[in-house]
Amino acid sequence: MTSPQAADRPEPVVASRRSKLTPEREQEFFDAVLEQIRACGYDAVSMEGIASSTRCSKSTLYRQWKTKPQFVAAALRSRRRVRFAGIDTGSLAEDLRQVARVAGDWSNKDSRLLQALGHAVMEDRELARALREALVDPEIHALAEILRRGVERGEIAADHPALDYVPAQMFGVLRVRPLLEGADADPDYLLRFVEAAVLPALGLT
Repeated sequence: MTSPQAADRPEPVVASRRSKLTPEREQEFFDAVLEQIRACGYDAVSMEGIASSTRCSKSTLYRQWKTKPQFVAAALRSRRRVRFAGIDTGSLAEDLRQVARVAGDWSNKDSRLLQALGHAVMEDRELARALREALVDPEIHALAEILRRGVERGEIAADHPALDYVPAQMFGVLRVRPLLEGADADPDYLLRFVEAAVLPALGLT
């Protein structure tokens, strides 16, 4: 006979079921939900739709992630990459040009994802935190390191007023160009932006 205490402790059963899901299968779910968000928007995506597209049961997804926001947050964290890490040419101006090239290469997918999640992240703090942890904070930290090295090399003063605004310039143009011009901020556009706006602001022309 099951005791009331045992009935109140489902965690071991959930953990056992979770262990049957391979990392590859889990990533398949994550890729599917992020791709559907890009294509259809956050509100149009459902746990039922993801279950159908990945040929699994709804119960499998709900055992792993209790709600859609939790599922999407986990998917975002699975995509955590630091694309600006490792950029170190020995020149701040050239580092920023390389940042433009790298950002332009992934702007299509990530900018669409940011736009698709725009309203949802305003409503859900966990989703907003996951988005920042996955796509924003790692790149801002890497960009801060690039700027710090430029200061240490004496290329720019540590108190230069434009330094604090470089992340806003780079991330802002990635987000805004699709809205203003209906086109992604591709590598060519971002290079021209860096040459015309970022480097002059830093006094590096």
